[in-house]
Amino acid sequence: MYILGISAFYHDSAACLVQDGKIISAAQEERFTRKKHDDNFPINAINFCLQYSGIHASQLDLIAFYDKPFLKFERLLETYITYAPIGIKSFIKAMPLWIKQKLWMKDYIQKELQYDGKIIFPEHHESHAASAFYPSPFQESAILTMDGVGEWTTTSYGIGNGNEIELLEEIKFPHSLGLLYSAFTYYTGFKVNSGEYKVMGLAPYGEPKYTSLILNELIDVKDDGSFKMNMKYFNYCAGLTMTNEKFNKLFGGKPRKPESKLTQKEMDVARSLQDVTEEIVLKMGTYVHQKTGMKNLALAGGVALNCVANGRLLREGPFENIWIQPAAGDAGGAVGAALLGWHRYHNEPRGVKGNEDAQQGSLLGPEFSDKDIANFLEHNGIIYHKLQPNEISKRIADLIAREKVIGWFEGRMEFGPRALGARSILGDARSPTMQALMNLKIKFREGFRPFAPSVLAEKASEYFELKTASPYMLLVAEVKKERRREMSEQEQRMFGIDKLNIARSDIPAVTHVDYSARIQTVHKETNPLFYDLLSRFNDDHHCAVIINTSFNVRGEPIVCTPDDAYRCFMRTNIDYLILGNFLLNKQDQKPLERDREWKSKFVLD
Repeated sequence: MYILGISAFYHDSAACLVQDGKIISAAQEERFTRKKHDDNFPINAINFCLQYSGIHASQLDLIAFYDKPFLKFERLLETYITYAPIGIKSFIKAMPLWIKQKLWMKDYIQKELQYDGKIIFPEHHESHAASAFYPSPFQESAILTMDGVGEWTTTSYGIGNGNEIELLEEIKFPHSLGLLYSAFTYYTGFKVNSGEYKVMGLAPYGEPKYTSLILNELIDVKDDGSFKMNMKYFNYCAGLTMTNEKFNKLFGGKPRKPESKLTQKEMDVARSLQDVTEEIVLKMGTYVHQKTGMKNLALAGGVALNCVANGRLLREGPFENIWIQPAAGDAGGAVGAALLGWHRYHNEPRGVKGNEDAQQGSLLGPEFSDKDIANFLEHNGIIYHKLQPNEISKRIADLIAREKVIGWFEGRMEFGPRALGARSILGDARSPTMQALMNLKIKFREGFRPFAPSVLAEKASEYFELKTASPYMLLVAEVKKERRREMSEQEQRMFGIDKLNIARSDIPAVTHVDYSARIQTVHKETNPLFYDLLSRFNDDHHCAVIINTSFNVRGEPIVCTPDDAYRCFMRTNIDYLILGNFLLNKQDQKPLERDREWKSKFVLD
């Protein structure tokens, strides 16, 4: 039985194919269109999922769309009526797409896919909950979902047991932790639904000067983690911006202009917001534990991508085990919707295998054979050296040890926002200059942004204060004290962005200014080649940690095809590119001609 899950028309559209309860493939539309956070109908992602399994849409047994369009439309109309006539511009901008397309989702899907079978529409937070619980390694657990907004719900909790999910309580729009975070993302000059992780990365440079102001004026937080926002400071209900003039006055000025210089104020605002977010998540977690009595927790929704809050919930919260959906945002709704179709609609049982999750390392996207890659290289006259499979790990490990930056393109593409060792840029975590080099000359992004470490799972506790697996780079923990470097008095007095270039440990390129790191533990079972690379680096160069950042430049999605990877390689200061078994040295390559059309003329095996 084949079930297709679809999420679309808000941000990060995606598709997922489930066969007899197993996730077979999943991908975001952005990877194919090269439009970051593409929210259009994910026809390319759908086609990939179908082609990967060799089926046509007519062979699907069920399609599940990740939310209820009519219920979401109801919320929009009620909100506009409540705030009328203030929201007239936003109303005029939003309505045509709803009237022409979004309200008729069933007809639209049937027409696009030439499919006349059953289509179901679970609620948005049910899809999030299903994406969190069903792939988790738990037979039973509490479930917590937190995001901007679905139809009406912004936060919910419930229980998962076997193949059943029950949501028990919720917080409704306009009160939303996700939208609060997005409001400050807008205020600090970053792009909403894209730049929230930048705010999280900026927070350690600041002081919590505005925490009390946020809690006293913007959001009333109760002991159980429930909250109510003071809507007089926000504009997102009916306007075209997140905040308003009252918000500006409260914080002493207008929002930072995008791309303008960051000041200490933005850093302090980010830190204050992050502290408030963590406190709310901790209170929610404590309340959910009290209500459910569960030792396990499954998390999803965009706020669950806040790995700093996740790490604190794991350390200080009441749950023994936490599992977070790797594609916790809207993309993951496609997974949840498809699994709801299998477990709830068809009432099929769910099996849990020991401590293994069902996400398969989230390596669920397209892959390319040696034949595919060779065709691409030969067609475009690209110079390469072919390695034997058993040569790859040693060759790349030695290059990393020489402080070379590596574009790593191996196996199936990751599903979700994190590079997990399939479409990654790799570097030496021991280098004190590597963070600045990769940020400014390769990623072309803000210099304050930290890089994540990938570490052999069995060695993680030697480097970090982490006692659990973190395969999806969604937990933050501190670098162990014995690995930290003693700071001089002058260095200790530094604050703000001046903290950036101080080496803080023996793995300085992945140690953030507060000694934290967003960790990926690498497991042989899910990604054997990446695991072998780390093992070789540890054996030969005595370090089980390397830098792992996503294979893309600022403003672009993670690469999908060999063509994408080669373009990124050539347009940055990446030194070497490994495409499957083919190693490319930058010094051997001819410069890209600006007007030359590079085409990938190959067919998937």
